[in-house]
Amino acid sequence: MSRNVTLSLKRNWKTTWQTPSLRILMLIGCFIAAILISVLPIFFQNIEKRPGIQLNDRILSHTPAYNVSIYLFLIIWSMALLTLVRAVYKPEIFIKYLWLYSAICITRMITITLIPLAPPANLMNLVDPLTGVFYGHANITKDLFYSGHVSTLLAMYYCLHKKSDKRFALLGAVVVGVLVLVQHVHYTIDVLAAPLFVFVLNKLLTALLFPSTRQ
Repeated sequence: MSRNVTLSLKRNWKTTWQTPSLRILMLIGCFIAAILISVLPIFFQNIEKRPGIQLNDRILSHTPAYNVSIYLFLIIWSMALLTLVRAVYKPEIFIKYLWLYSAICITRMITITLIPLAPPANLMNLVDPLTGVFYGHANITKDLFYSGHVSTLLAMYYCLHKKSDKRFALLGAVVVGVLVLVQHVHYTIDVLAAPLFVFVLNKLLTALLFPSTRQ
């Protein structure tokens, strides 16, 4: 990394930190994220202990189950790396993603609690050691309504600035939506509901906290 780039990064983060509104959003966002990281493993382990309703999903019933974990997480972590790189250069991307992803986690906890679902038939377990920290390194199958995998990529779509990056994130969300159905880890309604939830959350957060980033 050249000296000019390093200086530019320092200047961007210094400017962000010296802006009271952004500094407060960053600190509160990090605090909320830290709490969620602590609570989520316990939450997911608890939901596995309760009974749930297995939906009659016609699309899944006509879709053979295959283990596509490697492709699924290759897409997710590639986009996560791209988003991280962009966020290093533009702190506002980091701050907005922090808030949007936290909002997604909170609303998913609410919907999962209110709508207890059993895993789809012929489910094939996803294996990803990197996200094990959020699940307490346990095999979680009932975090169903709505899809966290699709929501994660849609959050990146709304936070990234470059059109090419946004296209990659949106394409990734579509492909991941198909892959989680192929692996039978989500119902069709989980995948279809994710864009609606993330759209509404992004609109609310943009209006309330990030009016300068309206798209």
